[in-house]
Amino acid sequence: MTLQQKVPVTPPAARSRKKSVVPWGLGTALAALLFFVVALIAPQVLATHDPYALDLANSLQPPSLAHWFGTDESGRDLYSRVIWGTRESLLIGIGATAASLTIALILGSLAALAGKYVAGTVNRVIEVLFAFPTLLLALLLVAVIGPSAFSQVFAVGVGTSPGYARMIRGQILTAKNSGYVEAATALGHSRGRILRSHIIPNAIRPLVAIIALSVGQSIVWASSLAFLGLGVAPPSPEWGALLDAGRLYITQAPWLTVIPGLVIVALAIAATTLGKHIQASLEKGEK
Repeated sequence: MTLQQKVPVTPPAARSRKKSVVPWGLGTALAALLFFVVALIAPQVLATHDPYALDLANSLQPPSLAHWFGTDESGRDLYSRVIWGTRESLLIGIGATAASLTIALILGSLAALAGKYVAGTVNRVIEVLFAFPTLLLALLLVAVIGPSAFSQVFAVGVGTSPGYARMIRGQILTAKNSGYVEAATALGHSRGRILRSHIIPNAIRPLVAIIALSVGQSIVWASSLAFLGLGVAPPSPEWGALLDAGRLYITQAPWLTVIPGLVIVALAIAATTLGKHIQASLEKGEK
């Protein structure tokens, strides 16, 4: 038997199938995100009860076949409340992410492209904001504005923006000093065209992965504010509000706090997994 006969050769079609297999971690994350998207768009498809229907005779019931996540102090079905709360929680997270990246894009662009004095002032502002812990800065803003969904979005957006602003500033400076920008300048392209065609697109490209990471992070921060009583007022089924309501019964009915907390963690992990996969794909494409 020759050496060629001993070594198995994988057909090209089989190799392509192996490369196209989705990693199990990414597949699980996509399945979880699909579930949350359905809950966002059509919660009535997944919910089993009216999230606001009171049933005092069945209050504080543990998880069962009738109530998958148990019931709260008013007998409301916790599973249905979690499903209906997905819309508000995701919208707060997406809104906070949009606010954070918008503020970061403005501050980072000014810090990298503006004149000496303006850039210096903006850099000092970023440093001052960065000196505050995210939760502390968000707490200060909510205390000034007052607890509401809007204040959660604004406070979390401002609190998480300094880190992204620094990242954008670094990306813009890297693109600004790159060879393709020097070539465009040598060819006589205008400053505005270079910004639109070369600097901004190449600086923003890495932020695609950050968006997925930031949504999960924003929901965690917003839920932290709601847990401290600085979020949406009850009887809203927003996840942070569920945590706030459940902490009063943490010894008697721990599922009221544990289950919404696990849902928040599941969404954060799924979003982080997707963001890291996108980031790895972008880095692989650049090589």
